[in-house]
Amino acid sequence: MTLWELSIVYRENARRLRMRIRELQAAEQAQSDPDAAWHLHRRITALIPLLREAQELATLTAHYYDRSYHRNGKYTL
Repeated sequence: MTLWELSIVYRENARRLRMRIRELQAAEQAQSDPDAAWHLHRRITALIPLLREAQELATLTAHYYDRSYHRNGKYTL
C-alpha cells in the first residue's frame, strides 16, 4: 500500500468518525436524562482526538513526498 492509498483510508476513517460524532451530538441534545447525556458527551470527547489525528495523518500521507509541503512537527523525528 502506498502512502497515497493510506491517505485515502485515513480520510475515510475521518469521515466515519465525523458522522459518528454528529450522531452522538444529536442523541446528546435529544437526551432528557442528564446522566445519559453526560455519557454521550464523554464518548464524543473521546472520539474528537481520533478524528483530529485521522485528518492530520490523511494530510501528511497525501503530501509526504511534496517538497513544498510543510509537515506537521508532531509527526516528524
